Amino acid sequence: MTEIDPASVLLLAKGHPYEREAFYDIFDTMPGVDWTLVEQPAAAHLCTPELAAPYDALVLYDMPGIFFEGDVVPEIVSPSPQTKSDFMKMVEAGHGLVFLHHAIAGWQDWDDYARLMGGRFLYRPRCVMGHDYSDSGYRHDVKHMVSVLADHPVTQGLPAQFEIEDELYLYEVFDDDKTPLLQSHYDFSWQNFYSAAAACDGRLNDNAGWEHAKGSPLVCWTREVGTTRLVYIQFGDGPSAYSNPHYRRLIANAINWVRKDQR
Repeated sequence: MTEIDPASVLLLAKGHPYEREAFYDIFDTMPGVDWTLVEQPAAAHLCTPELAAPYDALVLYDMPGIFFEGDVVPEIVSPSPQTKSDFMKMVEAGHGLVFLHHAIAGWQDWDDYARLMGGRFLYRPRCVMGHDYSDSGYRHDVKHMVSVLADHPVTQGLPAQFEIEDELYLYEVFDDDKTPLLQSHYDFSWQNFYSAAAACDGRLNDNAGWEHAKGSPLVCWTREVGTTRLVYIQFGDGPSAYSNPHYRRLIANAINWVRKDQR
């Protein structure tokens, strides 16, 4: 068997609160991974073909373009034309991307970013790619069963079903060219979630006056865009997910599948 060289990983984080040491332990204990952390907003400047070139894969656990200040309604900031151009050139160059959890809420008003990832979590009702959507829903500390949908390198070593306790999203999953990998057995009806817009207005865990269409049970998928491979994994809100061995296996598998040097 050919030995695979250690993966050099650029980890992009911040934009959303997280428990740093517990999250970093995923990568500290992951065999065959050398990782470098850069937090937002500096992280956005590294998403260029040239600056990403030394890394085999980028893991995005960030939420660029959204700024929370205490109880103030989050400020939505648009990416600059240069930021958009650099990021898409990086994708065209074939850099592997692994998106985790709240990364699906990044760059709220950049449709091509949502299209690339294959979904979107919305903090406010919004028009995305010509369609009007309600704000998304969230529910913390949900213990739910997950089924593997496909025999794929990213799901290698996972049981056919497993349990995880984590935050779940009632979000938009676009009907595009993706390979579904994992599906939750939770009921994705709006009554089981809380409104993201209400939370932004200071009403945490509230869904009064809010409705949302039935949500997708997909919690992990892959996409191939040109020569770029990407994976989205919805898990990852906090330590209960970080410590789950199946979550750790998923991330390691995803890194190995997207890395440019092994294709």
